[in-house]
Amino acid sequence: MRTNHIITKGFVIAAASLLLTACQDQLEETNTNPNEAIKAQPEYLLANAIKSNADLTLGSDASMETTTLFIQHWAKIQYTDPDKYTVSIANVQNVWTNLYSQGLTDFATIIKIGEETGNTNYQAVGLILKSWSFQLLTDLYGDIPYSQALKLEETLTPKYDAQRDVYLGLLNDLKRATELINATGSPISGDLIYNGNLTKWKKFANSLRLRIALRIADKEPATAKAVVAELAADKSALIASNDEIAQLIYLSSPNQNPVSRDRETRDDYRVSKSVVDKLQELKDPRLAVFANKTVDATPTGYIGVTNGLPADSAAKLGFTKTSKLGDYFTAAASPAVFVSYSEVLFNLAEAAQRGFITESAPELYKAAITASLQQFKVGNADIAAYLAQPSVTYNAANFKKSIGEQKWLALFSQGLEAFAEWRRLDYPQLKPAYAGVLNGKLPVRLTYPTGEQALNAANYKAAVASQGEDRLTTKLWFDAF
Repeated sequence: MRTNHIITKGFVIAAASLLLTACQDQLEETNTNPNEAIKAQPEYLLANAIKSNADLTLGSDASMETTTLFIQHWAKIQYTDPDKYTVSIANVQNVWTNLYSQGLTDFATIIKIGEETGNTNYQAVGLILKSWSFQLLTDLYGDIPYSQALKLEETLTPKYDAQRDVYLGLLNDLKRATELINATGSPISGDLIYNGNLTKWKKFANSLRLRIALRIADKEPATAKAVVAELAADKSALIASNDEIAQLIYLSSPNQNPVSRDRETRDDYRVSKSVVDKLQELKDPRLAVFANKTVDATPTGYIGVTNGLPADSAAKLGFTKTSKLGDYFTAAASPAVFVSYSEVLFNLAEAAQRGFITESAPELYKAAITASLQQFKVGNADIAAYLAQPSVTYNAANFKKSIGEQKWLALFSQGLEAFAEWRRLDYPQLKPAYAGVLNGKLPVRLTYPTGEQALNAANYKAAVASQGEDRLTTKLWFDAF
């Protein structure tokens, strides 16, 4: 968590403070730039933090070169090492560093500004986004610095909290955020997600609570049930339509979606054969959204790429004979989704099946699929035909298969969340990468960055001793089966 530049900055500030104490009064006026804000302006800080963190969830470090390949949404037709689970040390380091030193630091500053100014809505929004970032971190790495994180004045070597404690802490933090929100109170600016609509921010917070409750359902069922029962008592407290999806809709220029920006200079990603095969098997109308037809004519028009091929074998498939990502995902203004309406409904369906709430699991499951299809602009007639297929019908005897496979499709290109849910539900049952380097296994986490081993060694070693070997194949606490 502690990058060299953060530590260096801390030492420089401390040293400068000692050297300049005697002449501080004289220098204060001289060194003040009249054209520069003395205090951070929350609207600019919030907008930048939302954008940078959305970029991270879609960009190469956190998604393209890791989880989106692990979950077999995408595959690589060139430079196939990441698709064989040879994960770049830089990518692992950058995910950790960017979430801690940029995202979490910015969100903590927004919380502090809210506290100092009495604007509880900035405080709440900062806390929601801070909780979301911590959730991503623990989903990826397991035990992480949480309770002592971001407290530079107290320690440069924060302890790692157990994943269970992180999730429970986040449930409490998000509950606190909903209590802080005052829809008729002081407004907020710089909100690129809901344009200052605080009622929707409360729905976002509650939908994250629902996500985390299901995340811990196999290990802490009583806590999960209590949280879900509270949330389900008032459905209006959750994201309740596709119009309320928590997402950043990019501008077409100049701040376009990072997938679009990446495609301007690269052509090494294709849709995974796993996705194409499943969509074709189910006669799923999302196929035309998720993938483009091949340039060269093929019997089906769509050809996916097997994950983890050797570079020479992948190259032989041909650029024009394999399906690129659909235009929806490569468009400059394609959104970065934080929480979707379909995800909320899938979580409620699972909660019903587990007996946490009394509603109909099959009906919620159908509603979740419908929401996903509508999110991708599928027409009503095609939705009805799709749901009528026996292959799509809900199977209460194996709800993890029904929900897991459909959720995997609904979360297409949301690599971080899809990776977490695949590990928890164990569906779809994916085959390891063809030439994978993990002895026939799939990754189930990211390894800790090497910077932690050097800068926070004692706490790093304690985490590894508690959690298990620092390997891609070490299961995390929430991954119960």
